[in-house]
Order: sequence, then structure tokens, then C-alpha cells
Amino acid sequence: MRRLILCLLLLTATTSFAEPTPQSTGYVQTPQIRLFYLIYGHPGKATPVIAVNGGPGLSHVYMVQNSVWPTLARNREVVLYDQRGTGRSTRVAPRAPQTMDAQVADLEALRAKLGFAKFDLVGDSFGGLIAMAYAAKYPQHVAHLVLSDSAPPAWKLMVHLLPDVFPDVEAEDAAAMKKLGNTDAAAQRSLIDHFRMIFYSPEKRDTYLANCHNLGYTPSVADAMSKSTASIDLTSALPHFHFPTLVITGRYDMNVAPLTAWRIAHMIPGAKFVVFEKSSHLPSYEQPHKYVATLNTFFAENRNHTATAP
Repeated sequence: MRRLILCLLLLTATTSFAEPTPQSTGYVQTPQIRLFYLIYGHPGKATPVIAVNGGPGLSHVYMVQNSVWPTLARNREVVLYDQRGTGRSTRVAPRAPQTMDAQVADLEALRAKLGFAKFDLVGDSFGGLIAMAYAAKYPQHVAHLVLSDSAPPAWKLMVHLLPDVFPDVEAEDAAAMKKLGNTDAAAQRSLIDHFRMIFYSPEKRDTYLANCHNLGYTPSVADAMSKSTASIDLTSALPHFHFPTLVITGRYDMNVAPLTAWRIAHMIPGAKFVVFEKSSHLPSYEQPHKYVATLNTFFAENRNHTATAP
């Protein structure tokens, strides 16, 4: 069945994890979009971070179901935002495109608004593809790049194993879709079934599902972005990345299998490859302490790195 790269659900739960309170929020206004962003932490000695969430079609909310980003923001600013058409970034101009070029332009507008000459760029899942596209166009602004269970630079390189590993859940989903038809109930059921398959720990999966809220999923955005990026291929850009790069994968990620991350890491000169042994597609949620420590160590080790073009 057709899936989002990081497919999170619209689920109203009886309990809810309280999203950590940001230090500030704001909007970037462009001719096409009013882009919402939030900032954890305060300006410090460390380079600021912008984290790009997965999807397509999701808001930033799935990223803040624990305290990973506020913890990372103890000595720096960490910025998250809602991609155009999702969450609180819904004031999109008529006929504004849903393309990778538009996503890159939005991220650059956010950087300019915040006045970051350089920043550390973290792309999660589908957000990794956006991060790669941004880094290819604006390498001068990227201090470090982190690709976390990222989509590949071209969809033809995708290694997606869920149908092979979860045939029972896939069959249940197919039966439900046949019964429910093309309805909102069917879409929600399909998302839930997908979500059941992207955790290593059943206990953490159940906790997440019990606590999560409406995560700002917009199907029309997901469909438009999926279509517009179907033929994208950034493979030739990766060997020209000359900033420190960290590629992260969950050992048991069947949504974007570790082979994808392995290939990405070997396309980028000097990239560091790190496996989270007790994670699937969400190591920032399943192993949050290791996730923060890994990013902090990577940023610190490469703090004095000066990228030079060949």
C-alpha cells in the first residue's frame, strides 16, 4: 500500500503529551506563504539548529512528542517550522506550488528571517530530502548536516520493507480499505496501521499512540509533494557536500531500511554513519538520550571545521 515516508496519524487520544513550550514563535511572510516557526533555547556559543520534519504533509508536531529538541537547545537556538500548507502555515497564496523548489525557498526565507549566516541543518525522514535539496543550493549556509532516517536522494534508491516484514498488518489494512472505501475513516485507519509498523519497541509505540494528538497531516499537501518529487534525483549533488555530515538510522527501520542510510553516507565525502540499535524509524523518540548525545558530540567534534570547495 502507498505510504508516507514518515506517516503519522490524526488521532484524538484520551491523554496527551504536552508539547514543550518554546522560547518564542513567529511567522515568515513571503509572497506565497505565511510560514510558522518556533524556537527552543536562546542564542549561545553553539551554532543554531533548524530541524526539518518528515511527511510530506505533516506539521512539526510529531517531532516534539518528547524533550529531545529543548534538551538540544540548552546552549543554542533550535528552530522547527510547519511546512507550507501544514499546521499553522496554511495561508498559502492561490496556485502557490507544492514543489521541492518551493520547500527550499521557504527554508531559505526562514534562515534569512532569523539572520543565521550558518546553521546546523537536521532533516528527519522526508525532511532529509528537503535538507539535501537545500544543502545543494545553499551550501554556504550549512555548518553541519544531519540526515536522520532520511529518504534517499532519489526515490528509485528507496529500500522499503514494511510489506515484507508486516504482511499481516498489510493484509488487515487492505481489507479495511476495501470495506471503508475512499473515506476519512479509511485514511485514518490506514495511517494507524502504518504507524503500528515503524517502532522497534511495542511499549514505546503504544505510549506514543496513546499520547499523540492531531499532528497536522494534510493529505492534499502530501499528494502534491509526492507527485512533484517523483522524479527528483539529488544523487549527483551529494559528492559535492563539503560540510561535516552525520547519517543516522534505526537498525530496525523497515520504512526506510538502513541500506538507504548506508548508501547516502557513502555518497557524501567523510560522512559519519551511526546506527541506533534499539530503534526503528524514530530514534529521536525511542533512544532520545543517545540521540541528543550523538548530535551534541558530532557538532562539538566538528565545531572548528572549515569547509573548502575542491
